[in-house]
Order: sequence, then structure tokens, then C-alpha cells
Amino acid sequence: MRILQLGKFYPIRGGVEKVMWKLTKGLSAEGIPCDMLCASLHPGKTDPQDAVFAQPDGTFRFGPHGRVFRVKALAKKSATMLSPAMVSWLRRNMAQYDIIHIHHPDPMAALALRLSGFKGKVVLHWHSDIVSQKLLLALYRPLQGWLIRRADLIVGTTPDYIKASPWLRNVQEKCTYVPIGIQPVTFDPAAAAAIRSRFPGKTIILSIGRLVPYKGFPVLIQSMKSLPDDFQLVIGGKGPLRKDLEALIAREHLGNKVCLEGYIPAEALPAYYGACDIFVLSSILKSEAFGIVQVEAMSCGKPVVATRIPGSGVSWVNEDGVSGRNVTPGDAQAMADAIQDVRNRYASFSEGALRRYGEWFREQKMIQSIIKLYETLL
Repeated sequence: MRILQLGKFYPIRGGVEKVMWKLTKGLSAEGIPCDMLCASLHPGKTDPQDAVFAQPDGTFRFGPHGRVFRVKALAKKSATMLSPAMVSWLRRNMAQYDIIHIHHPDPMAALALRLSGFKGKVVLHWHSDIVSQKLLLALYRPLQGWLIRRADLIVGTTPDYIKASPWLRNVQEKCTYVPIGIQPVTFDPAAAAAIRSRFPGKTIILSIGRLVPYKGFPVLIQSMKSLPDDFQLVIGGKGPLRKDLEALIAREHLGNKVCLEGYIPAEALPAYYGACDIFVLSSILKSEAFGIVQVEAMSCGKPVVATRIPGSGVSWVNEDGVSGRNVTPGDAQAMADAIQDVRNRYASFSEGALRRYGEWFREQKMIQSIIKLYETLL
């Protein structure tokens, strides 16, 4: 079988792009020809972490079976690329592929598939609904409807999200799910110890994400008011809410318990997972569909406190009472109580987090599950 992963953009930053990259790399390692097509504002520019895969012609190659093609985007609007080059590339090359695996939401990728006239099998990977961008959804809705009808198989990342999505309600018979899998996070003990040394005697709570409203960071910060002084919150990430969060920390006199770490580079992030005791995902809206950061923490044996967002898969990823605790979104006191409970029963939750990672979220498990789904179509 010959596969094309279609959608999103380069550089690899968000969860959707990471899944595409992992599938392309993992399938090619299994000897299955698999390419990835994405759009980039600067298609010749390569992230240092990807340099080992870069080719002189601007593609990336994973051994003899996997390639990543980047085409020129004219602009980036509403989290999607505007790239006529994606349409023309797909028209020229679609005959090479038996299956196109398209990743949603990405209106440009959907448009490219629609205009290409591709007649082969289509797998639609439904990472999330379009939640906050109402205008984009209004414009995209007819194309989204076509894509749902066109798909031979629809794959979600959790059973909860697939069942709850209003757009998939009438096509459940062709829906399934494959949880996102990752390689276990490994860290340098010395680097983790250096971070811990900044907060001697503290139970370190870590949270990672863009500083944007749906991540719920104000709630997490407020929860620190109800926790003893031997707790330390470290928030990694950058975004437009930075000044508001700084003002909240100052107003609530939490400067001794909350640290805004700023953007943490990918190469430094494992040490933070190693240094922390508890990971918290405080998101409050369905825009948070899965939360890969939870899985990264679990792979290090770190318990998780997350939220029960209606219609989201976040609370399925973190099994309440096993890998950590789930609380009502926006409830600072409930979050504080859950953090305290996790610390009180730390050994049990730590063991449960590592076990749940191994059972559900290993990268190789994801690759093998996707291969089995492809085989049902051919």
C-alpha cells in the first residue's frame, strides 16, 4: 500500500502535525511507502531538530520509504495555510497513492483533496471539531460535509470525542478511534535535578501550553491559593495572556508559589517532566481535544490532574483514580483538592500513570493500529 498523509503545516509544533510526522516516520520504518504533504511559509527553512532528515531538494526522507514534501503557502489565516501549490502538487502526484490520510481540521487540505479528483480510499483523521473560529466554520461547513461523506473511514483519537462530535453523529458506523502514541520521554537526571534545586523542599506542579484563554491558566493559578506553601507551580509557554497572568499572580500575592517559565524549547522540556511531581492540564474548552502533554507526563510516571471538558477526550486520556484525577473545568478549589489528593496517594497514581501510558499511548501501538485500519480498506 502507498499512503499520503495530508494536511497542516511545517514547522512541526502542534499535536496534529506531530501525529502526521510520527505516522510518516513510523509507517516508513515498517517498510510501507508513506509520504507527508504540508504547506509552509518558508519551505526551504528547516528546524535544527529535523536537519538529519533534510534533503538538498527541500524534502525530508525517512529511509527508503518515507518522505515529507513542503509546498509554498502564501499566508496563514485562522490556523490554516493558504496554499494553491498544495492543490497543484496533489493533482500531479495523487496517482502514486492508494490511500490519502487527511488530518482535520485543515480547510486547505480538504480543499486540495476536493479539487484533486482523487478516486482512491480516504481516511479522515478527526483530531477535533472547529470550536472557537465561528466564521471559519461557517465558510468551511459545506466542504467539511463533503469530506465526511467522502471518507471511507473516520478515525478519532478517543472514543469520547468521536461519540460527542455533532458532525459525526450520523456516520458512527464508519468511525473508530486510535489514541495518539508517543515514544517515552527520557530526560537527563542532572538537568532535572538542576530544575528541582531552584525549588528546594517543594512539590513541583508543572503545566505546559500556550498562554491562551482555553488553557485555563487563571484557574490553575487561583487554585494555588488553597494549597500549602510547599507546593510550587511552574507554567511553561508563551502567548498573549502573559501580562494578564503576571497581574493575577501579583494581585493574589502568589509570586512565591507560581513561576511563569516562558517558552521551553523542545530539547529542554524532558528535564521539566523529570523534575516535576504532578502534571496539570487545566483547559476549560473543547478546543483541548486530547492533551498530548498528559501522555508525555505519564510516560515519566508523573500523575496528572486534568479537567472533565464536555465532549472532549481529555478526561478519557487521564483515567480518574488511576493515572490521576479529573475535575470540573473552571473550579479552582476542586483542582486544589485533586492536587492534594494526588500528593497524598502519590505512589499509586504514579504507578497507574506509567501503566496507562504503556497500555494505550505507545507510539508503536498507534502505528500498528493504523496499519490494521489501512488493511481493511485494500
